[in-house]
Order: sequence, then structure tokens, then C-alpha cells
Amino acid sequence: MGIFDVLRSQAIDVIEWSDSSSNTIVHKYDMNGKEIMMGAQLTVRESQVAIFVNEGQLADIFQPGRYELQTSNMPIMTALKAWKFGFNSPFKADVYFINTRQFLDLKWGTANPVMMRDAEFGMIRLRAFGNYAFRVVDPETLLRECFGTAKTYTVEDIEGQIKRTVVSNLSDAIAESKIPALDIAANYDELAGYVLQAVNPKVAGLGVQLTAFTIENVSLPEEVEKAMDRRTSMGVVGDLNKYTQYQAAEALRESANNPSGMAGAGVGVGAGVAMGQAFASAMQANQAPAAQAAPAAAAGSFCPACGKPVPAGARFCPNCGQKQSADPVCPACGEPVPAGAKFCPNCGKKM
Repeated sequence: MGIFDVLRSQAIDVIEWSDSSSNTIVHKYDMNGKEIMMGAQLTVRESQVAIFVNEGQLADIFQPGRYELQTSNMPIMTALKAWKFGFNSPFKADVYFINTRQFLDLKWGTANPVMMRDAEFGMIRLRAFGNYAFRVVDPETLLRECFGTAKTYTVEDIEGQIKRTVVSNLSDAIAESKIPALDIAANYDELAGYVLQAVNPKVAGLGVQLTAFTIENVSLPEEVEKAMDRRTSMGVVGDLNKYTQYQAAEALRESANNPSGMAGAGVGVGAGVAMGQAFASAMQANQAPAAQAAPAAAAGSFCPACGKPVPAGARFCPNCGQKQSADPVCPACGEPVPAGAKFCPNCGKKM
């Protein structure tokens, strides 16, 4: 075996990474103590970026494709190592593969209630949860700011920071959107858009970007939910007077169908009396106008000349001016009728 064969056996001539996980963001290629051969084949798959690091300094970045490593396609590495033209010896460098695909269906939620000011309910506390997706958009920034020198960097290493940023900006997003608490459920998409606008500028310093943000649920405080239920019930009931009458009638019907009936002692009697009073009060509200209208209609008499109604006590007819007698007259025959008579004694007309 020649000297070149020995060197070739101690050098790497193929560099690639097949991601077998679902959460790896950065993978450091394992050199296993070997050097990289000049002319080695570098394969960067779709949704990957390869970065060469020389003695802690970021060097050349390779987008998806197949490359034969030469000084011509490694200008930064060539400058850092001061390679001369035609350099053909193995060299040392760290190679990092960055996963740029989307990481989907990641969960977020509020560990503690988020305070917000609502125009109708004042200060209220909200709880919310949902999911989001993100991807690496600036591999160089991610490597400088987050990754360090570890061999791998996963979703779990960065999602905590993203979640905290999301939750801390959620209340600001709700306030800026000016969506009332009662209307939040109908505006999840609009609110999610506000959150994306607020969060993305703050995670850009990590080299990542949220590509999707979904709100699955926003839980209102218990007292606010009760107020919503009462408001909904009022809308369904409509006319409270009719509803009260209906309830009273239903209560009497159920009592009548009860085997013990209204004859039961103790609480049963008390309940029956109370329901009866409620029913009477409810019915009286509708019957009172008719009862009040009856005396008004019966008051007064009719003019014997024109037959028009004449107010009680009037001396002349307000329609034709005919002088009226002290006693009422029959509207049919015009003859006087004794006070208090129910029928005309002359023609029998009901008064």
C-alpha cells in the first residue's frame, strides 16, 4: 500500500446526512478523527444547508445540491487557511447540517392566566392554547446565537423560548386587535394574525420564523362565561311577561299531574299557593287593561238627534249641539231611559 493509499484511507471523501429523526434542527457531521479530502463529494439534500466551520469561524455555506469540494467553491475556507492555487491535501473542518424544513404541530399554552383590558368587562384573565409551526430562515444566525458547539440541536432546545415569546405577546396582540372578549371565539384567525406579526420580529434574532400560528381555544373567566349564558338566555326568552305566564301555566299543569296533587301538606301546599299567586299575577297583567276599558265604554249616553256618544254630564251634544236631557236616552228610538236601566222600556234596546 502506497503513501497516497494510506492518506486516502484516513480521509473522508463523501459527506452527507440523512435525517432519521423528526425534531433535529442542527447535526454536526461526525468526522471520526478523519480529515476531509480535497475533491470530496458533498451532498446537501432539499430542506438542508451545510456550513463549514474552521477553527470556530463560520466559513462557506452550501445550499441543496451536490458539490465536489475545491478551492474554487470554498472561497472563505481557502482564505482562512491561506491555501495556494492547486492545493490538494486533506484538511480539517467542522461540518454542520441545518434542517430548514417546517417543524409542525408544536403546542403552546398559557401556564398562567393572561391579563387583558376589555371594554365591557374591564380587567379579565384569559387562558389560551393552540399550536404553531416554525422553520430556520437564517442558518448562520442560528449557529452563532443558539447552537454553540453541541453535536445536535433539537426542537426541544428552542421551543421553550418560542413559547415564552408567544405567551408574553399574546395579551399585547389582543389589546392591539381591540377584539371584545365576547367576540374572541369568532375572531381566532384575526387574532392569530396579530400574534404572528408581534412574535416574528422577536424570534428573528434566533434565526427562525413562525410559519403558522393557530388558536384552538381561549377560556374566559367563569363569571364572564355565566354573564354570556345569561345574555344568551335573555335573547332566547324574548318577552318576559309571556315567559312568566308560560312558566306559571306549566307549573300548575305539572302540579295537576302529580299523584299527590295540590292536596299534599307542608311544602306541597305552600308551593301550590305560591304558584297560584304567580299565575294570577301574570294573568292579571293582561286582563287589567280590558277590565279598565269596560267602565270607560259604559260611561255616558247617546245624543237623541244624531245618535253619537255624549260624555257623562254633558248638557249639549259635542257632535251636533243638541241640548241633552237629564236622563239618558235610547240610541235606537231616542226616548228617555231611566237611570240604571239595562234595556230601553220603549223599544227594548240593550243599553
